[in-house]
Amino acid sequence: MSVIRNILNSRSSRGGNFFIALQKILGFNPKNISYYRKAFTHRSLNIKDEKGNAINYERLEFLGDAMLSAVIASHLFKAVPGGNEGYLTKMRSKIVSRKHLNELGKDLELIKYVKTNIPKEQFGVNIHGNLFEALIGAIYLDRGYKYCKRFIYERVIEPYIDIEQLEGKVISYKSLLIEWCQKEKKEFDYEVYEDTGNDEVKHFAVKLRINERVVAKARATSKKKAEEKASKRAYYALQNKMS
Repeated sequence: MSVIRNILNSRSSRGGNFFIALQKILGFNPKNISYYRKAFTHRSLNIKDEKGNAINYERLEFLGDAMLSAVIASHLFKAVPGGNEGYLTKMRSKIVSRKHLNELGKDLELIKYVKTNIPKEQFGVNIHGNLFEALIGAIYLDRGYKYCKRFIYERVIEPYIDIEQLEGKVISYKSLLIEWCQKEKKEFDYEVYEDTGNDEVKHFAVKLRINERVVAKARATSKKKAEEKASKRAYYALQNKMS
């Protein structure tokens, strides 16, 4: 246990650099740096405490997700007094979307501080959002709700949340397209076809048909992403009809 404590609480010159970096990211002094060490510890290190519990950022990520949702929900509740439950839920989903969280994590360059046994270039894009949520969880445990709320306001709400812009932001082009097809009684189909690309990373290619006519094609690293990309292209191609 003493070895683990030394790893998480180290204030060597290297640890001091981490503390200084945290100050710049957080905008305040952390008290218990071990929470932040854990927020940047990847499971590949396979560190465990004396009871055999894993020490990595995943549990903090869960906590941070809950805290972020709570603070955003509170802000929207006050900012839009006329918004009903469905509206508030939809708006919160736009703010805490995985894409947005990944952008926030990238902006803060959080991946620079990850301790891992896996080459960082092998991580998927979601690592950025995961670290951002874990950081929020660490702030909550270290300094409580007040500082957690302050960080979210300074890093998320004040610079990025514009109610009018969010109202017009599309969360899922696929959902929008499917809703339109069902309303207009149009048949649609997402077909995965052979991808002949030369990329080292496997890609999926998708054709989107509406009433048996191909209206869009797309490639991505997952079927889900390819379908969303094809849906976005179809949306812009059919925008006049859909609106």
